[in-house]
Amino acid sequence: MILVLLFSILTILSVFFALNKKKPILLGLPILAIFTFMLIKIMLVPLPFWETVRFIFNLRG
Repeated sequence: MILVLLFSILTILSVFFALNKKKPILLGLPILAIFTFMLIKIMLVPLPFWETVRFIFNLRG
């Protein structure tokens, strides 16, 4: 629940500063943060990295 709040606050702040400073690059910050979080969570799995990625994508069906 805390992570949802942190990502929400990050997104709101990024949109606010992107509109105020007129720097659209700031809108990529929440996407980069979520991608980094996902990558860290995948790395914490005690299997080899590519095997974990293949397993995740094979869960679709």
